[in-house]
Amino acid sequence: MTRLLAFVDVFVESPYMDEVVHALGSISNIEELYEVTGEFDIVTIVSAADIEEFREILKNKILKIRGVKSTVSAIVLHTHKGPRFNGDSNLKSPAP
Repeated sequence: MTRLLAFVDVFVESPYMDEVVHALGSISNIEELYEVTGEFDIVTIVSAADIEEFREILKNKILKIRGVKSTVSAIVLHTHKGPRFNGDSNLKSPAP
């Protein structure tokens, strides 16, 4: 069965950036972790068995880290390209 994937963007209080990165890195469900420029401070990819597990990770792990101000999540509905692509895309190649 396919696991739920979500992008979780994290807003961090600046003095706590290193602590937050370290704490997020210790959460096994976080598969990828990036410190970024732009609107968010950190972007993660989180995997979970289902929406309930994702809720628990977000509520009881990520949001409880000191220095995390807030998060914005986006659940992956379908992968069209990338390392998790399974080759089952509905995209059609352009006609020659």
